[in-house]
Amino acid sequence: MVAFHASALDGVARNPALPTPLLLRLLAFDGGGGRPPRDALQRAGLPESAVRAILAHPNPGARIDFAMSARADPAQRARLADDPSPNVRAALAYGPEVYDPRTKVAPLPNAVCVRLLDDPAPCVRTALLDSPHLALPSVASMAAHHSSAARREAVRAWEILPPGERSALLADPDPEVRRAAALGECRRDAHVTAELLRDPQSAAEALRRGLLVRADAERCVAERTHLVALAENPSLPADMVERLAVDPDEAVRLAVSLRPELDETRRMAIDFTVGDFDRGDGVQWVRDGLADPEVLRRAAASAHPLLRRAAAQSAHLPPDLLRLLARAEDPVVENLLGVHHPDTPEEILMRVYARLGGTFSSWMAETHPRFPRECLAARYADHPDGKYRRLAVRDPAATPALIERLSRDPAVRTRQAAAGDPRLPLHRLREALDVPELASSAGANPALPEDEMAAVLARAGVPD
Repeated sequence: MVAFHASALDGVARNPALPTPLLLRLLAFDGGGGRPPRDALQRAGLPESAVRAILAHPNPGARIDFAMSARADPAQRARLADDPSPNVRAALAYGPEVYDPRTKVAPLPNAVCVRLLDDPAPCVRTALLDSPHLALPSVASMAAHHSSAARREAVRAWEILPPGERSALLADPDPEVRRAAALGECRRDAHVTAELLRDPQSAAEALRRGLLVRADAERCVAERTHLVALAENPSLPADMVERLAVDPDEAVRLAVSLRPELDETRRMAIDFTVGDFDRGDGVQWVRDGLADPEVLRRAAASAHPLLRRAAAQSAHLPPDLLRLLARAEDPVVENLLGVHHPDTPEEILMRVYARLGGTFSSWMAETHPRFPRECLAARYADHPDGKYRRLAVRDPAATPALIERLSRDPAVRTRQAAAGDPRLPLHRLREALDVPELASSAGANPALPEDEMAAVLARAGVPD
């Protein structure tokens, strides 16, 4: 198959206007590689006839692609739980690989998770336990499972487990399950914490989160072991917090500066340094409270850069805190708001795009629902930088003549954006289908007539 014919076919596979008969033809096509184009298998809103065709596809790779579709309804994907291939069932168990934080994947039904957890193939069971998409009730339901790996996973739901199940996990016959359970329980039990401190594999985490007796904290300071973890511990006595606030180790002082109980005067009196690109991912009390208005208010209003950056990762910031962070003049805060918040101001998104063109953060800003659209053609159609000329395509007021002109732009990404725009005149759209670097964008153009889509399929060798 000629390369640009394949590109045009890939574009047609993701074209939102693709009619069902052509989609079914695509799904029956192996493309010379044994499976249909992935975009055909992972389209949103697949009709039932297409789902049946995928479930019955002879190539397991096609069924794997569908099993890992973030756009498919979980109940549709769940129909692969009886697939004859363990690789397909493992793909279903793990679920979609999602790189866009704004994409939310609905979990599989709990009954399906229960079946996959008892699948005869070890790879399926492992994939389910590794899945980032398990619902917390599904995790909790594993507490009494016969598999020690499943019981260990259940500890992630420690706070919602009944007391009896917690006790059983603390006394589990498997030492790894007992250790995981003890790390869940040590927040409220100093004796459990003391036991964990004797285990080199769990000592650091126990110091970070466990209920401490003073003697254990003093010993840690005297031996200078795991001091950063100790500096985060919620039960650390106030006088020891003050000692660690002037510790010679900069990382220890930084950890102390992030403690939730400090007022702003004390926090900012600590000598700490924050990296230019540090996002604040390790500020656990803020991470745990990204939906808590009080936590967000304390973090967003702080003068500490890492607290503001941690708060900027919340999609739940109220309007006043969003405005406050938007005025922070911190590029990392702006990047994070562009990724995570649905109401990020247009000017922030534009600054991220201008500053970081070609990066993930820039792409997240450009694809944000609030990214500017109006007046972009007048401002940028003749800009010397192709990155800005491409923005002119977004403007609803851009004329077909301008879109055609931009489809011949020197910058390839500008040409591709114009080739996918439905205002592109039909004669130019047909030409673009035969231009290698434009064929995919043109194939995905929703204004492409059905007969042209059918012609793309025919040129690519897709049988009727």
